[in-house]
Amino acid sequence: MTPPIPDVFLTAAAAFVVLALVVFYRAVVGPTTHDRLLAVNVLGTNTVVILALLAVALEQRWFLDVALIYALLNFLMSVAISKFTVERGGVL
Repeated sequence: MTPPIPDVFLTAAAAFVVLALVVFYRAVVGPTTHDRLLAVNVLGTNTVVILALLAVALEQRWFLDVALIYALLNFLMSVAISKFTVERGGVL
């Protein structure tokens, strides 16, 4: 017997939450600014994927709107932090 579709999406969302916790460790520990920047960007992308999976599993379309807005904010944050590190001489 196959599990219902929403259970599969909820399980996938839970797996992405576990992966986000692993990446959060990299964002905190580092060791370099570039590692932290990449980890924060991956966390943002994981959040968008989790929101999309929850939108399908819970049949809430507005989660997709939130995911799109969060994706745009994640992109702008990455550009802003990259520009900040270049201006401070953090790029090798």
